[in-house]
Amino acid sequence: VNIQALYQIFSGDYAVFIATGGEQALNFCRKTPPDLILLDIVMPGMNGIEVCKHLKADPVLRDIPVIFVTAHNDPNEEVLGLTLGAVDFIVKPVYPMVVKARVRTQLTIKFQSELLQKIAFSDSLTGVANRRCFDEKFAAEWRRCQRSREYLGVIMIDLDFFKNYNDYYGHLAGDECLRKVASVLE
Repeated sequence: VNIQALYQIFSGDYAVFIATGGEQALNFCRKTPPDLILLDIVMPGMNGIEVCKHLKADPVLRDIPVIFVTAHNDPNEEVLGLTLGAVDFIVKPVYPMVVKARVRTQLTIKFQSELLQKIAFSDSLTGVANRRCFDEKFAAEWRRCQRSREYLGVIMIDLDFFKNYNDYYGHLAGDECLRKVASVLE
């Protein structure tokens, strides 16, 4: 009944997917990571607390905002959920306008965070990954290759005498040249 009520609240504005158990929810998230998860504490099999722990332990899923929606109004469970990484805790019965506002707020925060990360990790001129992104990805890939005993290849490219190009053709042409080179490399 509660799942259907939430479905009715959100189905007009969002693509809503329903899982009736913890393992089913985790499997779905691994295949199709959602933008936000509404999670009950009480579920058959694996409870919501365990699901949240698994989500936050997975590097691919850890940044998905989780909102607990539950009949439990125990402050200790709320603290536990928030400590595990949930972004909000809503006690049933839900009020449609309140739950919609909280979901909208969390999605806005998520999308703004993703935009800031994209800006921080890409070159403003070419749009390709920048040095900060390289440093982060390289460290992660290095650790992955060490664990799996795989090789890692790196290519470093320099545009020789590019200052001369800029001086001769001008900075606008130089910028366009850099965009074209970046596009080809990408």
